[in-house]
Amino acid sequence: MPELPEVETIRRGVEPHVQGRTIVHTLVRDRRLRFGVPEDLEIRLQDQPIVGLRRRAKYLIFELPTGALLIHLGMSGRLHVLMPEAMPAPGKHAHLDLGLDDGTVLRLTDPRRFGMALWASKPVDQHKLLHALGPEPTPQDWSAEQLIRACRHRSASIKSVLMDQRVVVGVGNIYANEALFQSGIHPNRPAGRISARRLQLLHAAVIEVLDEAIRQGGTTLRDFSGADGLPGYFQLSVSVYQREGHPCPNCGVAIRRMVIGQRATFWCPDCQR
Repeated sequence: MPELPEVETIRRGVEPHVQGRTIVHTLVRDRRLRFGVPEDLEIRLQDQPIVGLRRRAKYLIFELPTGALLIHLGMSGRLHVLMPEAMPAPGKHAHLDLGLDDGTVLRLTDPRRFGMALWASKPVDQHKLLHALGPEPTPQDWSAEQLIRACRHRSASIKSVLMDQRVVVGVGNIYANEALFQSGIHPNRPAGRISARRLQLLHAAVIEVLDEAIRQGGTTLRDFSGADGLPGYFQLSVSVYQREGHPCPNCGVAIRRMVIGQRATFWCPDCQR
């Protein structure tokens, strides 16, 4: 499933091709994405200039004068930039094409159909899928004190709290595992029993891990590739994720695996307490 670094990688790849361009044609081949593609989407998008492309959590938001197009890639979605001189034929799972005024096409494909393509009226951030989201995991939007407050008196595991999108957005399973390892915190430790000093370390680790993943273009495990079709490389530098039985890079003890909240969790029994 594409997580925040993968979606941000796609945003950065797509943005130069759409900024200031106008949508002149929308082709919906199959509306059977999650929630269904709205019947009036083509009309709403027709002749709309794209005034900006931003990311909120794992949503891509194409800002238009009258509202916005929200795209979520779900578990297997891809958004590719196709040039007019090398336009491939649409495959079986090509759900949506956005044709721009310079001949470029943005194509959304999604074999598993858990993605979304929805219309959001202004104010866009009040859309039902966006308004309850927590802060972005950046120093400007999310402080260590916010994490400390979110953990106070909580009996839930720190990994579960960290992946709660109301606490902070975009910390998916891979990056939660890595940040907890980097900060030396056992993933199953009750959030309310972790000191403020250690939570400050975790806060810094989350931001650092996500920044590094974005720098490396995200993580390719199964389906993800960027807008240019190239994979991400963060998986080459993970310390614990999917490394059960391998030696810890810090101490050499074998990495262990358990399940927390129905998600595979990896940790070092010596380094993480």
